[in-house]
Amino acid sequence: MAKNNLTTIAEFILIGFTDYPNLEILLFLVFLSFYLITLVGNVGLIILIQVNIHLHTPMYFFLSHLSLLDACYTSVITPQILATLVTGKMAISYGRCAAQFFFFTICAGTECFMLAVMAYDRYVAISNPLLYTVAMNPRICWSLVVGSYVCGMSGAILRTACTFTLSFCSDNQINFFFCDLPPLLKLACSDTTNTEIVIVFFGNFVILANALVILISYLLIIKAILRIKSSGGRAKTFSTCASHLTAVALFFGTLIFMYLRSGSGKSLEEDKVVSVFYTVVIPMLNPLIYSLRNKDVKTAFKKVTGRFQVSQSM
Repeated sequence: MAKNNLTTIAEFILIGFTDYPNLEILLFLVFLSFYLITLVGNVGLIILIQVNIHLHTPMYFFLSHLSLLDACYTSVITPQILATLVTGKMAISYGRCAAQFFFFTICAGTECFMLAVMAYDRYVAISNPLLYTVAMNPRICWSLVVGSYVCGMSGAILRTACTFTLSFCSDNQINFFFCDLPPLLKLACSDTTNTEIVIVFFGNFVILANALVILISYLLIIKAILRIKSSGGRAKTFSTCASHLTAVALFFGTLIFMYLRSGSGKSLEEDKVVSVFYTVVIPMLNPLIYSLRNKDVKTAFKKVTGRFQVSQSM
């Protein structure tokens, strides 16, 4: 039994992109472009929210933390991909693999809770607009954000502890581009039954519980919107939720496709494509989604760029 609790390998080999050796340069340029756009978009949105007083509202407070999470969790994954494509070195140490898994799980888990908090915020804003600033005061907002981070970190600690107390023996090749849960469980040479039950139950609970909160929030939002007599007012009110709904559909859709499908229907190549989408593409799209469909953000951006142009001409 003691032997099964010992890890006998010191590193893993990430072989996710070795099937396409002729595309390494192209893949590097694509991932680098996506990563730079993601950082500029998310960090820029955070700065814009901080410097513009008109964006100092609960909705944009939560949005700034969503942008922070997007910037962080793509930064956990993408630099490793870029380094592998440039150097050809696919080895990642056991410790770095565990750290990557831990920080990725924190960010992804916290984002689930943050999207649920943002749905609740939209419900309060639409159902009780006159009491919105009271119901979503700074203390409540900070409590919801801190609670999201605490829940995300608690889940990450549990999943990382369960995963990396397993034994990994002779086979250390991960047929993936980062240290994710499904390929790691396949490499374990000890019994993973109890570990999988705990991890899968908790992971499914987090996804489904937050999805349920979002669903209930939007059912109540629709109920509140239907009470508005003006059709123009209904459309205008619901349009404030369009960006969040788009972000929720993309994020939860990919998570459900990746982690809640039955094992018999899974394809490794499909998993790779979906993982690239939610670790690299979605964090890049979120700032565009919230900016292009939001008049307040576009107005604030024009003001900031206008001030910058004036200062440059002086």
